Amino acid sequence: MKKYNIGIDLGGTKVLCAIVENNKKAASNPKILFEVKKKTKKEKGNKKVTAKLLEALDELFEISKIKKEEINSIGIAIAGQIDRKKGVVINACNLDCKNLEIKKILTEKYSIKTKVYNDVEAAASGELLFGAGQNHKNILCIFIGTGIGSSIIIDKKIYNGASGSAGELGHVIVDLNGRSCSCGGVGCLEAYASRSAIEARIQGAIKKGRKSIITELTEGQNISTKHIKQALDAHDDVVTQYVNEAIEYLSGGIASAINFFNPELVILGGGLIQGIDEIYKKTVKLTKAKALKVASENTEFKKAELADYSGVIGAALTEE
Repeated sequence: MKKYNIGIDLGGTKVLCAIVENNKKAASNPKILFEVKKKTKKEKGNKKVTAKLLEALDELFEISKIKKEEINSIGIAIAGQIDRKKGVVINACNLDCKNLEIKKILTEKYSIKTKVYNDVEAAASGELLFGAGQNHKNILCIFIGTGIGSSIIIDKKIYNGASGSAGELGHVIVDLNGRSCSCGGVGCLEAYASRSAIEARIQGAIKKGRKSIITELTEGQNISTKHIKQALDAHDDVVTQYVNEAIEYLSGGIASAINFFNPELVILGGGLIQGIDEIYKKTVKLTKAKALKVASENTEFKKAELADYSGVIGAALTEE
């Protein structure tokens, strides 16, 4: 068996590529040997996203000195709806990609077997195999970052649904006449509780004349999770207001999912959760208060233990 696998996590703000030791028996701490991370905030559309991805992969091979012949497979996790069999990105709204034949592109360039997953599906698989989901059977895994992605695990297997799009908690409608969402819909949870939603609310308030320390922190750049945390620590009124608003919506969405699915474990991950412990704690507390008592009393909550590497490790080491 070849020694190495490649895992890729391609999202709305970054692409993370890593070479992972091909050892599925290492039930803890899978070894990431080399990694390359690049920002994708400005890259939108099939051509630009593909170019950034190939740039990162070429750099990974260059710094690792590992030959393509030593790689068992490439697993790529993408934030969007995908056709797993064909390896096509049907729609990745935060990347503005549609009908992207990513499996074909990678296979033709590198001559390595390629697998394509939804990003949170891969992250959930990584957490199930090596992280917070070990020793659990029925799990709801939710990642809150640029958008909101989620995945359902039933009897230790990812549940994909009839068309492969099960688990889209971020696109559950929380307001019938609400905000526009990047998916093209209206009133989706993602438009109220993601980092992008918080950023939009903060920017809107500043344009209307409200003062916020976030202006000094960002210096004209996009608002990051780090900036949000710094503003919360400084007790900034604007940022605190819109973070709390997002938590209210997020906890309501998760409570509804718990009432419907009744999982034994909810894993929370993604940039906002990993980067701001206050958001994690408040979300868990409010979710428990809002969910049906009989359901919430038997639901455990955990942070994703693999942190930024959940998707990379899941994509690299999940067997088809």
